[in-house]
Amino acid sequence: MLLNMRGRHVALSVLAVRRACHLSRSAHTSPQTLEYKPIKKVMVANRGEIAIRVFRACTELGIRTVAVYSEQDTGQMHRQKADEAYLIGKGLPPVAAYLHIPDIIKVAKENDVDAIHPGYGFLSERADFAQACTDAGVRFIGPAPEVVQKMGDKVEARAIAIRAGVPVVPGSDAPISSLQEVQEFCNTYGFPIIFKAAYGGGGRGMRVVREYEELEENYQRAYSEALAAFGNGALFVEKFIEKPRHIEVQILGDKYGNVIHLYERDCSIQRRHQKVVEIAPATQLDPHLRDRLTADSVNLAKQVGYENAGTVEFLVDKHGKHYFIEVNSRLQVEHTVTEEITDVDLVHAQLHVCEGRSLPELGLKQDKIRINGFAIQCRVTTEDPARGFQPDTGRLEVFRSGEGMGIRLDSASAFQGAVISPHYDSLLVKVIASGKDLPTAAAKMSRALAEFRVRGVKNAVLEIGRRRGGRQVLREGGTVRLERD
Repeated sequence: MLLNMRGRHVALSVLAVRRACHLSRSAHTSPQTLEYKPIKKVMVANRGEIAIRVFRACTELGIRTVAVYSEQDTGQMHRQKADEAYLIGKGLPPVAAYLHIPDIIKVAKENDVDAIHPGYGFLSERADFAQACTDAGVRFIGPAPEVVQKMGDKVEARAIAIRAGVPVVPGSDAPISSLQEVQEFCNTYGFPIIFKAAYGGGGRGMRVVREYEELEENYQRAYSEALAAFGNGALFVEKFIEKPRHIEVQILGDKYGNVIHLYERDCSIQRRHQKVVEIAPATQLDPHLRDRLTADSVNLAKQVGYENAGTVEFLVDKHGKHYFIEVNSRLQVEHTVTEEITDVDLVHAQLHVCEGRSLPELGLKQDKIRINGFAIQCRVTTEDPARGFQPDTGRLEVFRSGEGMGIRLDSASAFQGAVISPHYDSLLVKVIASGKDLPTAAAKMSRALAEFRVRGVKNAVLEIGRRRGGRQVLREGGTVRLERD
């Protein structure tokens, strides 16, 4: 045990020396590094697999890591993966603990934290949290607070997109304040329409309405969902596009006005407006449409001085026309597939940009970003297909994962004996398969998912299958099956 600890200290010392040497060299090669301010300690204001994902990137860069946890998360894996861990939100409900900004800032200041990574969900798109970090002298690993505010407010983001010349779906110009406003919108644009949370995403607060009789009930439900998930029930309404493709573009910006894209992901396979399968790059996407999507994404980011990682999301209708829907000013759950096809570590890039490095200095120039093969991400969840995919809880009595060449697993609670809580998202493990082409990636995914054995908690494991026509579908009830070419 002592030898292992000594070995770890030596390894960290070597990493620290390498970082110091690299910084010394960089300071003499580029005038932009005059603003370079190295990060020595990072807190992740989140839990689960995304916290562990960030901790691993930090450790690879010789950065010390800090976890925070609620009272209910005392035994969770993300606490054990960090160098330091501190309780937050004592006496608060589980989710409220991770939303308690004063506690998070207090822990950061008391323990010499240089920067805070918000992960995704919780406070990741809260401008007041980004501002609280800045006010406390702690760097926020993400866009500036004013940019988070602009992008987090979907109505303002739409207005910015319009100014940037990016096509948008017809929708309300401001958060709606009454059912009467919705009725007036419907009289103008007709049905179907969709309600969306003005200050959040992830499928929460989204309701499709197809006729007047459904309007009031869905308005109230969307408002309640948005309020519970994001602390703000504000909604906006837009015309609903039937059976679109959901294409999103990964962007990266630095402090010097440089913005690049890392191509796109197809996130069209969804259940209840929540993504369950993501593919990069998008299949059968017209090259001219790809160029328009990526160019619009970069232009929009430059319009607001976007810094760090983000995603610009679009809907593409059956005629190949694309519409801007929102910007997620954070790391996405599905960032993994982009990493696999571009060989760019997005969390490393986030950290370096936050330190003050420029994208060209990091070797991240648009003409050097190449697509290398295909990648698919599937989400193994603790949900019961027999009960309409309702989340299930309990203890994992048996857990065996699919592994092997071409498979990446991102998880936190996926091990025998783990207790699955009712308080958080039902995601158990993200399975990412990559290969030289889509059939190769799909074959690896199919094999890996077939290896999974989960007992003790109901689960939905996706399977890759074949059918004539090559159409991708998600079938609810029993086994979920992804059909592919």
